Amino acid sequence: MKIQISPHFVKELRIKTGAGMMDCKKALQAADGNMEIALETLRKKGLASADKKSNRLAAEGIIDSYIHIGSRIGVLIELNCETDFVARRIEFQKLAKNLAMQVAACQSVFYVSLNDIPQYIIDNEIRIESGKEDIVNKPPKIRDQIIKARVDKRLKEMSLMHQTFIKDQKILIEDLVKEHIVLLGENIKIRRFQRFLLGEKIDSK
Repeated sequence: MKIQISPHFVKELRIKTGAGMMDCKKALQAADGNMEIALETLRKKGLASADKKSNRLAAEGIIDSYIHIGSRIGVLIELNCETDFVARRIEFQKLAKNLAMQVAACQSVFYVSLNDIPQYIIDNEIRIESGKEDIVNKPPKIRDQIIKARVDKRLKEMSLMHQTFIKDQKILIEDLVKEHIVLLGENIKIRRFQRFLLGEKIDSK
């Protein structure tokens, strides 16, 4: 027998996920009214749905900016979607602002995703890790595994999509974007960003 779910609970879950009312109700019923379980179920379902849209052309969108308090750090970011209609949606514009804020906060991030990292950067990281003294005497197989794990970790530190969202430590930026793909019904791509630091590259001499 299905338990009765309060319309207030259904509405709350819909606001959190952007999923349809019936999907929210079914998820809550399947979770016996547990909001966290229902939220996780819809999030997984949504991420699978977002993956199906990932190859669609996203040529519209906005260029947004974020200036950190004190005006010493600024970010420009281009966020693409499929239509001008979605580009004007407040949810899309808020996403762009949050992403720009994320870039300002994560100063070790230089690329949108792992696929954007040039091969020479990867090769350099491999060279650095291969030369570290703590793995010199390790067996070759173990040594290679350690190098790979360390390089993978370092490359993810450079990738915006692999950062933990500063406003919700439970999700990555990749998940945040996918959730908005589900919410807005269009493919969304972070095309590029540029961070500006006051006084950067000025020769003090």
